[in-house]
Amino acid sequence: MLIDLRNKVSIVTGAGRGIGNEIARTLAAEGAIVVITDIRQDLLDEAAAEWQRNGWSGLQLRCDVREAKDNKAVVEAVDKAFGRIDILVNNAGVAGGARVEELAEDTWDLNMDVNLKGTFLMCQAVIPVMKRQRSGRILNAASFAAIVPSIGGAAYAASKSGVEGLTRVLAGELGAHEITVNCYAPGMIPTGMNRFAERTDAEKNRLLDTLTLRRWGSPKDVANLICFLASDLASYITGTMVDVSGGKFATQMPWIAHREP
Repeated sequence: MLIDLRNKVSIVTGAGRGIGNEIARTLAAEGAIVVITDIRQDLLDEAAAEWQRNGWSGLQLRCDVREAKDNKAVVEAVDKAFGRIDILVNNAGVAGGARVEELAEDTWDLNMDVNLKGTFLMCQAVIPVMKRQRSGRILNAASFAAIVPSIGGAAYAASKSGVEGLTRVLAGELGAHEITVNCYAPGMIPTGMNRFAERTDAEKNRLLDTLTLRRWGSPKDVANLICFLASDLASYITGTMVDVSGGKFATQMPWIAHREP
């Protein structure tokens, strides 16, 4: 099978760094026209230079996904420049929190506003364009925290669980227009946000023991999944969350297999 994303117009939010940046770069390498959004202009400038060096097509637009006007402005700019929007990847996100008893209200609000509200607002902005063309792929970043949350992660887990629920409702509402909506749940992929790489060796081993494949994932693992879900090969997949976690908790005590002779 050949994944053909040539000239597909794509928006990837929060793509100045991390997993979002790898998603944007992988889509561009597959021939897609990629519009990167981020709240940080310096990261957008770096992306613009890379896009120029590689001869990739696209735009770099500043956007605070918490603001409806910013999301609408991005969609209007992309529609004006390219006449369509084929793929939306709602990657922008934050993490952080504390145990519920000590959780600050502004930390709760930030998680909800970026992770959930930001996804809702960008979906809301792009839907009329995709309805007009009777096609589209919407891909929302959930998290393994939406499946099994962590102690101290109430705000993040609640926001990502909300993304999964929003994804299912959108899939139902947009299926009649040939628009698919899915979300994806990355597992243990070291990034600047989760700081897995900075943990002690003992902590790293404890985390790796929960993985069937017992190795860290990479942003490329997520980007490859996005390319498939964004392609025509995935036209009959909608309303689901795809776990890309190396088999985290696929079985009880997966480390046993790795310690057998």
